[in-house]
Amino acid sequence: MSTVPLHRLAHARAGDKGNRLNLSLIAYRAEDWPLLATEVTEARVLSLFAHRGATAVRRYDLPNLGAFNFVIEDVLQGGVNGALNLDGHGKTLSYLLLGLPVRPG
Repeated sequence: MSTVPLHRLAHARAGDKGNRLNLSLIAYRAEDWPLLATEVTEARVLSLFAHRGATAVRRYDLPNLGAFNFVIEDVLQGGVNGALNLDGHGKTLSYLLLGLPVRPG
């Protein structure tokens, strides 16, 4: 079965607070929301961000908006003030999520 990158079906916004990342994933089309609910699980998102030290993911479903909110713990390497990397903000990490391969129905 073929896959497509998530960005073909949805867009995302990200924000950060301390060492916690908040990602919103919004389907372009309402009819794709059930597919995203099946494909973009807490486990897959945690696996995707594991290399950054993520320890937990909580997904909040927003079906009336065709969206999800993911809260990812311990992913920002200490946060804006504590990380040694150049971009300690979570804003750019939505692109990592949007590269996730999904199997369209």
